[in-house]
Amino acid sequence: MENVSFLDDDYYIYKNASIHPHIGPFKMDMTICSICLQGESRGRIDMIPFEIKSPAISIVLPGQILEHEYCSGDFEAIYILMSEKFDDSLHLPERFSTFLSVHNNPVISLVPRQLDALLTYCKMVQSVIQATNNPNRMEIVRHLTIAFFYGLGYYFHKQTDDSRETRNEILMRNFLKQLQTHHKQERKLEFYADKLCLSAKYLSQTIKNSSGKTAGEWIDEYVMLEAKALLKSTNMTIQQISDELNFPSQSFFGKFFKRLAGLSPKAYREQK
Repeated sequence: MENVSFLDDDYYIYKNASIHPHIGPFKMDMTICSICLQGESRGRIDMIPFEIKSPAISIVLPGQILEHEYCSGDFEAIYILMSEKFDDSLHLPERFSTFLSVHNNPVISLVPRQLDALLTYCKMVQSVIQATNNPNRMEIVRHLTIAFFYGLGYYFHKQTDDSRETRNEILMRNFLKQLQTHHKQERKLEFYADKLCLSAKYLSQTIKNSSGKTAGEWIDEYVMLEAKALLKSTNMTIQQISDELNFPSQSFFGKFFKRLAGLSPKAYREQK
């Protein structure tokens, strides 16, 4: 797995024997999963220190700032890079709660069977990518990655459950549960604050302290993920999607979508 295997600009996987000990800071525009096979490294993600010792996996999310401060001479890892477009195409219902677990605990140690499962995924993906005559490579990699994330979600959630959650982390988890249930009907911050028996101001600030995003930004992002999924994976008209997400009109939905995505719903649907 020494050479880089990739699909378009959306998915990369490669093995690297070493990394420069001082890299960054730089802002990620992709999800980066690092499976540490040997050695150790240290650094900071969004200014919070992390340490990874083999065998382990770390995840850096889009928008996070990564700094590498130390890398042992025997360090070896497999890197998996996924674009936001690829992430969105997975349509994982538990994506946000999994990403919250990753945000709070970006590194987990692996037992041998967990490492073996991740290495099996890597080998299967690389085998699919190398089958260049297969027109379904992207779909196969996408479905393998859905299984990969479900497995990761279990590991990361278990680590979170095994550690003692703070009051803010419990609030964040409860907020995301409410958001997952009601985002198609409700986009007002006050609705979620009432559900959690809090003021809107307190909820927004607490969520920002826990995740780096305000509650309003989480609401917008969740609605956008749903909208993108409906545009790409269904034959619903834009008007039907607007109604499904409880927008007052197709025009209002279009303005909301373009403000966050930078293009219209029609242009997004036609985008390859």
